[in-house]
Amino acid sequence: MTLLVVDTQCGIMNEGLYEYEKLKANICTLISAAREHGSEVIFIRHDDGEGQPLHRGRAEFEIFPEFAPKEGERVFDKSVNSPFRDSGLLEYLNEKGEKSLMAVGLQTDYCIDATVKCGFEHGFEMIVPACANSTFDNEFMTAQESYRYYNEFMWKRRYARCITMDEAVSLIR
Repeated sequence: MTLLVVDTQCGIMNEGLYEYEKLKANICTLISAAREHGSEVIFIRHDDGEGQPLHRGRAEFEIFPEFAPKEGERVFDKSVNSPFRDSGLLEYLNEKGEKSLMAVGLQTDYCIDATVKCGFEHGFEMIVPACANSTFDNEFMTAQESYRYYNEFMWKRRYARCITMDEAVSLIR
């Protein structure tokens, strides 16, 4: 199993996220467990392009310091919601023979949704731990409503195994 840490970048990793403190703690726990037990941790960064805050070379583009990759851990950059398109990630995972991906990070209703659904379409078993993805309020739903919609309704038993944190840590071990 590989842990995908999606878009946990300085420009969007902040207190405006639903369950921010729990999110931070859970992602730290999963990264630590993966490193300790030999599961690969892969980081994904979103690049919105020239002149945007999430663009290479800007502080906002960098991965949140509490989750920073260790030397040798892979980082894939993308310019669309799916990390599987034109980033090299899909080819890397296929070459490695990976079958199961645990997805955590930001934002539930954008890149995590695309990661879960596109990963499923590419034949990966997608695993989503509880309270390890988050988003902001939008004009249609609160962040909590978005989180619940995707984690408790949309992905569950369709595109992913949505599991507790205890189950996630056990799977990594």
